[in-house]
Amino acid sequence: MSENKEFVAKHRYARITARKARLIADLIRGRSVNEALEMLEFAPQRGAGFYLKVLKSAVANASLDENINVNRLVISECKADDGPLLNNRLRFRPGPQGRALPFAKRLSHITVRVREASDAEPRKDMEGRKS
Repeated sequence: MSENKEFVAKHRYARITARKARLIADLIRGRSVNEALEMLEFAPQRGAGFYLKVLKSAVANASLDENINVNRLVISECKADDGPLLNNRLRFRPGPQGRALPFAKRLSHITVRVREASDAEPRKDMEGRKS
């Protein structure tokens, strides 16, 4: 087993606000990759599609290393940072009494890190359960 080697995949300038993307990031952070893929497949939020692609890319990056067991991967980091505004500017829409009101079309940077799980680490889905 490798010594905590992490594999990263990023989607920069994703056309979704970071606030909406963080809802999905919180859902899958710390889970096993197989469990997260299944959750993302059926999640109704729009951000799930973005994370599904990025997670599959991170798994593909990890599969290039022969020493990594892809079935034992867990998501060690999952985040959505603010990106720039679309075309780096505000947009405007009509407001009352002939005014123009600005609004922002926001972008985000989505990052997913995966690593192979160690035997001693507790699984997220088992925490808080009573047997």
